[in-house]
Amino acid sequence: MHLLRLPAPTTPPLHGHLPFADAPGVPDPIEVTSRWLTRAGRPWFPVSGEFHYSRYPAAEWEEELLKMKAGGVTAVASYVIWIHHEEIEGRVRFDGDLDLRRFAELCARHGLDFIPRIGPWSHAEARNGGLPDWLLARDCTPRTDDPAYLEPVRGWFAAVAEQLRGLDRAHGGPIIALQIENELYDQPGHLLTLKRMAQEAGLSAPLWTSTAWGGVQLPGDELFPLYGGYPEAFWTEADGGWPDTCRKHFFFTHQRDDEGIGADLRPTAVRGGDPDALADRFPWATCELGGGMAVAYHRRPRLDAADIGALGLTKIGCGSVWQGYYMFHGGTNPLGERSTLQESHATAYPNDLPVLTYDFQAPLGEYGQYRPSYDELRLQHLMLADFGHLIAPMESVLPEDRPRGQHDRDTLRWAVRGDGTSGFLFVNNHQPHEPLPDHPDTAFNVEFPGVSRALTLPSSPVTVPCGAYFCWPLRIDVAGVRLEWATAQPVCTVGLDGRTVLVLAATEGIAPELALDAGTVASVGAPSGDIADVDGRILVTGLRPGTDALVEVEAVDGGRVGLLVLDAATARTVYRGTAWGAERLVLCADGVVFDGDGVRVHSTAVRPSFAVLPAPEAVVVDGEALTGAADGVFTRYTVQADGPRACDAPVTLVRPAGAAPQPSTGVLERASVPADKYFDTVAAEYRVDVPEDLPDGTLLRLHWTGDVGRAYVGDTLVADQFSSGRVWDIGRLPAGAALSVRVLPLHPDAKVHAPRDARTAAVTRAEWVRGRTWAVGAS
Repeated sequence: MHLLRLPAPTTPPLHGHLPFADAPGVPDPIEVTSRWLTRAGRPWFPVSGEFHYSRYPAAEWEEELLKMKAGGVTAVASYVIWIHHEEIEGRVRFDGDLDLRRFAELCARHGLDFIPRIGPWSHAEARNGGLPDWLLARDCTPRTDDPAYLEPVRGWFAAVAEQLRGLDRAHGGPIIALQIENELYDQPGHLLTLKRMAQEAGLSAPLWTSTAWGGVQLPGDELFPLYGGYPEAFWTEADGGWPDTCRKHFFFTHQRDDEGIGADLRPTAVRGGDPDALADRFPWATCELGGGMAVAYHRRPRLDAADIGALGLTKIGCGSVWQGYYMFHGGTNPLGERSTLQESHATAYPNDLPVLTYDFQAPLGEYGQYRPSYDELRLQHLMLADFGHLIAPMESVLPEDRPRGQHDRDTLRWAVRGDGTSGFLFVNNHQPHEPLPDHPDTAFNVEFPGVSRALTLPSSPVTVPCGAYFCWPLRIDVAGVRLEWATAQPVCTVGLDGRTVLVLAATEGIAPELALDAGTVASVGAPSGDIADVDGRILVTGLRPGTDALVEVEAVDGGRVGLLVLDAATARTVYRGTAWGAERLVLCADGVVFDGDGVRVHSTAVRPSFAVLPAPEAVVVDGEALTGAADGVFTRYTVQADGPRACDAPVTLVRPAGAAPQPSTGVLERASVPADKYFDTVAAEYRVDVPEDLPDGTLLRLHWTGDVGRAYVGDTLVADQFSSGRVWDIGRLPAGAALSVRVLPLHPDAKVHAPRDARTAAVTRAEWVRGRTWAVGAS
């Protein structure tokens, strides 16, 4: 039996409201307490996702923002990377793919908050951390209050402010926060100087933020600290194994700081200030939970969807009140006029990154590909959308029988967030690389200070399987019915046929059990399983999870409640929408639905529509095929998709690989990318002919082995990748082009963390696959 006693809640928060000021008169003012954030006077649990507009084609921004919204993201964060906008001094560009204002306006159009991270130094794995070459050529000391540095920064901030003019909260705009600098941990005076300069330029937001890892020193209450945590890291040594700084994020802990982030530029032993002082004053908010991970030449992490999902859920259990992901959407580095724009040894950085790809293995990829990690996170975001205002004020409490150190794999990892009478139980039994054991005969005993009777759940012990991670509700109210517990994760609530329906996701490997307070229930009906009154609680057991597993409850006050327990796989494809004039539960058999709330696929001018990717065989709404429309806008729905799901792409070997180039090293003696010349002489070369009738959004998917791959159309580099054991997707190929794919083998002496088969350069298979979006629309 695992025991946890919750303390009495502390109300009001220790320090009351902190001095962050929203624009006067806004209808939903944002405020900050020492424990959580509020919006319109209600506890607020934002979900932010990073998407770099300057690394993605502007023509596709709107579609991708809608994918993020459908994934439960409520705020879009983006670095405003100086070198992308002003590679050549005096020529500041905000056109085309650099149109910052249009990107912000698209966020506003679709009800997404916007968080510009304005630098001037961004990192972002960009050349010089985003500082232009011409600035570094000056006689100045960057990232300090050196007047020779501040003078061009002032001009940069003025240019950004002009683009964002009128988009602040005072004018009804989407900007809720502005980040100053990045990863600057020991210069609070300079951070304050930059904030004042940005304000003088005309920038405004209720929240001014700073990254807080590395024991950051902040200037009083001027900047709101944001934290991070990644499941893997490309910036550590090739032979260093899985870093402990990543391992700790799969434990429930109240330690916020991650000394590993940025440690390639700042040793982990270097500390700026006291993290505990910030934890006492500010709520636990994040801006860089790993939605994936980049690959460097010397170290190439490979992440699974569960790595990302387990980390995200664990952080909620730890006490996070703001889930911020880096990256949520991948992209492609632009090619500069005078240089390549990636972080590299050539610019004195410790890591060599690919020239173009910034895919980051993100939930939405470099070309908008939808990945399983999207579903893992979206399931959590649906829960936060309906229950975040309850969870945010709840304290995170750790049990006494918690793991002893970061290498304890045998003790079950769990925590509870609760107030005096209700809460949520979090369990994580997953971590990368080193599987955790099953935990048989598991039961939990949770004591609430305001409740005379403890919860012991489930009614019979269960086995928590290896790889499981979940959240179970404790004593929550559902429209007048108290759900004492459920061994299933809350997804959302919907109104159907006069009932409030709580949708839950079954935990794989654990039979769902519902326990209701008998004092709030008049009657219960279930389509399967057993119903028993046990000591004042009504237990529903033996349910077969699925779309028909609806437990119907009549409350003593006359209300009607439904409890729908979906199997885990189906729950990952549930979407709630309002496109038919009334709230509906949308089940998509095989993909992602962009749902209602005024969401448009391409423009506010078009009629409401849905989109899915990949296109399902059928879309089901409340158990019925999607035909007809309640609001009369559409008469029939069809899935629109050109071409097959996937078909082979013929590949011709033009030249076999020669001997692998001798390895070389750069900063910190880390392995460097082989020189460009080897791609013309040593690399295996393959030809792929792009069809003339290639549908928009189609990807070429290469199954390959090797060290480094580059793809060219003529002499133009169009894609590149370092081998990490994943397939290589290439998109935006011109119809009718001849694509040259060149792959280098890996030298046996290269100090590189890479798959074993990287030593053989080969494309073993290629196929054309559906790309970004396949629409369901009117016909």
